[in-house]
Amino acid sequence: MADRVAAGATVTFRPSGSSMVPLIRSRQRVVVAPVDPSKLEIGDIVLARVAGTVYLHLVSSVDLAGKRVQISNNRGRVNGWTGHDRVFGICVAVDGTARSGAAGKTVAADSDESARA
Repeated sequence: MADRVAAGATVTFRPSGSSMVPLIRSRQRVVVAPVDPSKLEIGDIVLARVAGTVYLHLVSSVDLAGKRVQISNNRGRVNGWTGHDRVFGICVAVDGTARSGAAGKTVAADSDESARA
């Protein structure tokens, strides 16, 4: 999914796991669109690579000068800092409900509904 979003596609998939409950429950359908990382804020849910692993997790801190964000789950575990170049997309909807705060942070993207998992 990360490669498709990095290439400019908006993707729909169903992540598994419980680290983002109640924001995202396991197997709920999410829509992730390419993002302008300079517009990210604490609380945004992003698809990002941290230390070699791709996560759909929260932005927990922002360092605009260093062009990086800190990624954490919704249970208090910090995954680490990652550069803007490793933030691929922002979650714009969960099970058909738009995520507030995501509007205006996406970049032009092509829909890729075939990316369902």
